[in-house]
Amino acid sequence: MRVISGSAKGRSLKAVPGISTRPTTDKVKEAIFSMIGPYFDGGHVLDLFAGTGGLGIEALSRGMQRAVFIDIEKKSIDTVQMNLRATGLSEQAEVYRNDAARALKALAKREQRFELVFLDPPYKMKVIAELIGSMEEQNLLDPHAVIVVEHDAQDVLDEVIGSFEQQRRAEYGDTAVTIYKQRG
Repeated sequence: MRVISGSAKGRSLKAVPGISTRPTTDKVKEAIFSMIGPYFDGGHVLDLFAGTGGLGIEALSRGMQRAVFIDIEKKSIDTVQMNLRATGLSEQAEVYRNDAARALKALAKREQRFELVFLDPPYKMKVIAELIGSMEEQNLLDPHAVIVVEHDAQDVLDEVIGSFEQQRRAEYGDTAVTIYKQRG
């Protein structure tokens, strides 16, 4: 695993020890960024279920201004912090060990808003609609927010969740990526 493009291009990323996470492959990461736009001019990104932090780090490397990384596993949090140091992006990041739903409430209290969100929960968790609904209710999403969901290719996600609708879906073996944007 590595950073594919931007300011930290080519830097290697460590994997989370053990088998509890499945890092996004470079091929899927490349596909995601070709779908949502290769580079950014500032903005805030939320990497929920961060794992290695690879997606949020890639977004920072490609021009996002700030990133918040959330994961409940201590090994993941340690790995995200290690990868941020290795890429020189620690100053642009906040890393929290927390349950996703509780983390969203905490971010809402701080009046955080995000232009880009990565949702990559464990495949057995079927919480995508609930999380998107919660982020929308808590006013965490910029009106032009893009939500990138990485999920099991066998799962068919709702076409519309709140005011967000599917813009694109692509499959890469057992993995699918679904992109949501606000309707209208």
